[in-house]
Amino acid sequence: MAELAQRLDVDERTVRRYVDHLHDLDVPVESVRGRYGGYRLAPGYRMPPLMLSDDEALAVLLGLVAGRRSGLVTGAASETAAAKIRRVLPARLGGRLDAVLGSLAFTTAAGEPAAPDAAVLLAIADAVTHHRPVSVRYTAADGRRSERTLHPYGLVAHSGRWYVTGTDPALGEDRTFRLDRIATARTLPGSFDPPAELDPAQRVLTGLATAPHRHEVTLRIQGTTTQIRTRLPASVAVVEPDTEGWSRVVLRVERLDWLPGVLASLDLPFVIDRPDELRTLVIALAERLRKSATLLG
Repeated sequence: MAELAQRLDVDERTVRRYVDHLHDLDVPVESVRGRYGGYRLAPGYRMPPLMLSDDEALAVLLGLVAGRRSGLVTGAASETAAAKIRRVLPARLGGRLDAVLGSLAFTTAAGEPAAPDAAVLLAIADAVTHHRPVSVRYTAADGRRSERTLHPYGLVAHSGRWYVTGTDPALGEDRTFRLDRIATARTLPGSFDPPAELDPAQRVLTGLATAPHRHEVTLRIQGTTTQIRTRLPASVAVVEPDTEGWSRVVLRVERLDWLPGVLASLDLPFVIDRPDELRTLVIALAERLRKSATLLG
């Protein structure tokens, strides 16, 4: 016991805890008494390549399931990884985990998740870490294909999709790209200096909120940014302090029909600067609510 504790650089009490933990994992550890006694594995037993406690195994498998459902990892990769882990777990633990996963239900996220190619993700992550330029082959939403150079600042996972934000040196502009639309990513020679106090997540959210759409909406809402963000997140709207407790809100959206209900749910005074079409929709919603409130059962 003392020799084993010394080799592991722990005390004897910790060694006993390790042995108890192995017993919990159904590993047949035998105690040998006597002057040269100690602990040993049962004859013929081979240690599996992976030993996880109940909590650790559950955390790993739930992470793989959640990653697949959210689009952060590809379905094939998460399924094969989970199968490999399951094969090396003790039967008792595997059965308990099957019970959890078999009784677990997920709600459907908005939009379809889109996992990137693993090679693309790893190449861009390496370029971000070492401040290296990268050449990417990209397919835009309208189907146009291009090859461009990017100075990547950071990777961001948002709403089931991966994004990379950085600067296009040829244009001198900040750009945001969806990783699932990048066919290949190749690291280039050289390096670059990322901007100070960089917040890649905020850059991606601002880029999504200011992307060109059919309608540009400008509002003034009497409330704080925190209050407004409860219904209009950073990926949807840009919120800036205005005057005397008011905030200026700018959105770019394809449809306006969902906005009246959102503005009503804020329960804050607001003024519509533009477009007039939104003002008409808000008035129509108010009239429908008034009529509903006066109906007799």
